Amino acid sequence: MSTVTDSLLSIVVPLYNEEDNVVLLTQKIHESLEGYHYQIVYVDDFSTDQTRKRVKDMDDDKVHLIELKKNYGQSLALAAGLDYAEGEYIITMDGDLQNDPSDIPHMLEYAVSGEYDVVTGIRQKRKDSLVKKIPSKIANFLVRRVTKLDIKDNGCALKVFTRDIAKGLNLYGEMHRFITLLAFLEGGQIKQVPVKHHARHAGVSKYGLERVFKVVADMMLLLFIRKYFQRPIHLFGIFGVLLIILGIFINIYLLIVKLGFGEDIGSRPLLIFGMMFILGGIQLFTIGIVMELLIRTYYESQQKRPYRIKKITIGDGKAA
Repeated sequence: MSTVTDSLLSIVVPLYNEEDNVVLLTQKIHESLEGYHYQIVYVDDFSTDQTRKRVKDMDDDKVHLIELKKNYGQSLALAAGLDYAEGEYIITMDGDLQNDPSDIPHMLEYAVSGEYDVVTGIRQKRKDSLVKKIPSKIANFLVRRVTKLDIKDNGCALKVFTRDIAKGLNLYGEMHRFITLLAFLEGGQIKQVPVKHHARHAGVSKYGLERVFKVVADMMLLLFIRKYFQRPIHLFGIFGVLLIILGIFINIYLLIVKLGFGEDIGSRPLLIFGMMFILGGIQLFTIGIVMELLIRTYYESQQKRPYRIKKITIGDGKAA
């Protein structure tokens, strides 16, 4: 089988309770990447079923299993896999068999061309319920509205990254949903390609309607961090100063009404608003200063990863 690259590939797959899917997924990856030089990096996010045992029982030297000490969520599980991955090209996908590994060679062609840093899938004829589709549509809409990146399908987990972009991604919270946007904000060139999508082979989805609110909250946090993380005073300070100025103008107006026209202002709601604006502005400005100090501490302190690995095994269970 002809291949588009001889470089090492790392296929990173977070797993949580996928005991009925992981063996078949491994077989499909092997079939799809025949002739390629690759490693499969499974990150077990503290599964409560037999997922870890199924992975170890395969006794496959291409399979690397990272076991996390507790359930950290998909973003940090993915971060652990990206940190560990050794490949020149790093592929991410879900462990529920909804992504098709046979799409990887075609996606690799774009990454290997040197024109793109991230190749992301657009799921065709998506086989998901509305519970999963609605949050995804909200996320896609928000990204298009507030950024210059026209991403049609942020929720597709099947992606190919160049090593330098993948290693520079800082995932936390539940930012895996916006991993393509994170790469774009780091300067990555994005290519979107249609990919196949299948119904879940086994198990149950881990997402519910509460994901809608998480999507909105994560989007707001992401925009703040990317635009103002290094200069929070520019956000809080500006709003604080504007509120202070507004409050001062209101109080000057009331002072003129009181002294110039002799009217009673003590019972006017406007007086309360004027004082609230001034106090609120002072608080926002103070928050900006405190956050500036925290950011300095963040950058000057020793960096630590937000997850802890229990053990790493390769193939038949020998320690990595």
